[in-house]
Amino acid sequence: METTAFVLTKKGDATTAFSLQTIQLPDLKEQQVRIKVEAFGLNYADVMARRGLYREAPPMPCVIGYEVVGIVESVGINANQELIGTRVVGFCRFGGYAQHVITEEHAIVPVGEMEAAEALALATQFVTAHYMVERTANVQAGERVLIHAAAGGVGTALIQLCKRKNALVCAKIGSRTKEKVVRDLGADEVVVYSEQSYSESVQNWLGTERLDVSFNPVAGSTFKRDFSLLGTGGRMVLFGGSELSGKRWGIFSTLNFVRKMGFVIPIGLMMRSKAVMGVNMLKVADFKPEVLTQCLQEVVSLAKAGEIKPIVGERFRQDDFALAHNRLESGTTIGKLAVFWNQ
Repeated sequence: METTAFVLTKKGDATTAFSLQTIQLPDLKEQQVRIKVEAFGLNYADVMARRGLYREAPPMPCVIGYEVVGIVESVGINANQELIGTRVVGFCRFGGYAQHVITEEHAIVPVGEMEAAEALALATQFVTAHYMVERTANVQAGERVLIHAAAGGVGTALIQLCKRKNALVCAKIGSRTKEKVVRDLGADEVVVYSEQSYSESVQNWLGTERLDVSFNPVAGSTFKRDFSLLGTGGRMVLFGGSELSGKRWGIFSTLNFVRKMGFVIPIGLMMRSKAVMGVNMLKVADFKPEVLTQCLQEVVSLAKAGEIKPIVGERFRQDDFALAHNRLESGTTIGKLAVFWNQ
């Protein structure tokens, strides 16, 4: 069938990189579902893809996007027929920027009347945070945790999930305008990196203690700083490379990005009892899809029980799609950004 989608046609600014086009969807496979999309979410990886810096993105022209909310309108012959007509939040391995999306049955969870933008935040943002807190870093009560980009979608989720574990949270943000948001979510300390060196501020907060966990989507020059703050048993979780975004010198920018991170010698990690872990949720989805399903089911349950609260920054209509994309890239947004199709 045909549907409408924002197609990424070239690198650059969102106003010129995307084109609203009619695309052809393939036939449903046995255990797939087709969703009529109400709204889709934006993620920083989408910005990296638009800039040509995300190696996992499909070749252009392509439709990117990881998560949608909508109504299941058709299912494959071996999928649960009772899903038809159910309002769900669902993952998709790209293709989310479309009015209709095909995905796997195991990648959706019913959300009832939950507000669409909040449901979208539960998908990529909360699932990523849940996976890192519970499975990767295994955060424990009383541990000291640094969260970069703490006012963003994943950051606001990390604060809530770490505080559920009774950890001590230091939230790193770019401006004082975001402080109230992270304080209200439970952050014990707030560091504004635009005002002074964040590593010095974090060290002042730690006093004679050391950092137990760093959740870092920035990488680059922040890697060495965070690594120096980690104590025995410390874990650094890398889940992005936003410091590379916006660089205009191609391979030279990439090489400089890698140079700033330096090199980690495995024997050094063993001797210091430190760990550096990378998280790529697309790879988890490819090789451990049942893990994503479990995480999504758990965060939806937590939200329905009122134990977590997805933070939505802004909601956009489809006519403001490019504005939404550029707003996300600016680093000034808070929480999840969602785009709604005109109904």
